[in-house]
Amino acid sequence: MVTKPSAMAAEAHPMIVPTDAEVLQAQADLWRHSLCYLTSLALKCAVELGIPTAIHRLGGAISLPSLVAELSLSPAKLPFLERLMRLLASSGVFAVGNSSEEETYRLNPLSCLLVDGVVIDGNAHQKAIVLAANSRHYIEAALGLANWFKKDTQLSSKSPFEEVHGAALFEDSMALLDPESDKMFYEAVAAHDNLGISVVLQQCPDLFKGLQSLTDCCGGDGTTAKAIVKAFPHIKCTVLDLSRVINNVSDNSSVNYVAGDMFKFIPPAQAVMLKLVLHFWNNEDCVKILSQCKKAIPSREEGGKAALRDERKQ
Repeated sequence: MVTKPSAMAAEAHPMIVPTDAEVLQAQADLWRHSLCYLTSLALKCAVELGIPTAIHRLGGAISLPSLVAELSLSPAKLPFLERLMRLLASSGVFAVGNSSEEETYRLNPLSCLLVDGVVIDGNAHQKAIVLAANSRHYIEAALGLANWFKKDTQLSSKSPFEEVHGAALFEDSMALLDPESDKMFYEAVAAHDNLGISVVLQQCPDLFKGLQSLTDCCGGDGTTAKAIVKAFPHIKCTVLDLSRVINNVSDNSSVNYVAGDMFKFIPPAQAVMLKLVLHFWNNEDCVKILSQCKKAIPSREEGGKAALRDERKQ
């Protein structure tokens, strides 16, 4: 039962008294918010165990005993695996059903993205996103968030991640701190950046109508740029990324690769593609990037003159 606050408390902090039903719902929501991290970590566990791949390997549906055997787990872990799978099924990661009075788990569109060796929309699995987002580096940075807020921001402009680890994402300091995790973070960004490009090209072709050149900032291995060139061979695509990324890319004559810093220079083009780029920097850095984009993209007047020259040449 809900009790009204004392007269002194009510006078100092007037508050609408929730109903009994609202209190029960609030408590349920409180538990949900407090424990929701378990869903993310359960998903990470499923990816590390290779559960989506195992289900795919056995025909797309599997019982828990079969899953235990396929993963070479101890039979004693079956009750705990059942809890894990029920949590993930209720969260929409897997589908669940009954077959011959036995509960089975199946792949759905989400878990299909986590199957090794299966190409969807021109790209391989997306498990790097799950592993990166739930890495200890991210979790430790989140655990120190309250301490970061309490510090004088005038003395330090470091992000919570930098404050805890002494390194910054996608910079040399992260590669020195943990090379394997640094590689995983880049793989996660590439997986996110490239997924969906085929759908965009099919459903929104007008985005590229009249375009002759395009620069993909932080384009990585050029998967997106190559897909655009394949769909629109007349578009000249340039991929801009750090030298450490570009140097590991195999040569591809359909795409031009440029090693550089987008804060300092962006190769000229009629359009500049920014995907996840602006999510990683503060407002001031975003303004710097957009300023370089403005320099890279010719004005309408210059673009019109260039188009006229091309038309006369033809």
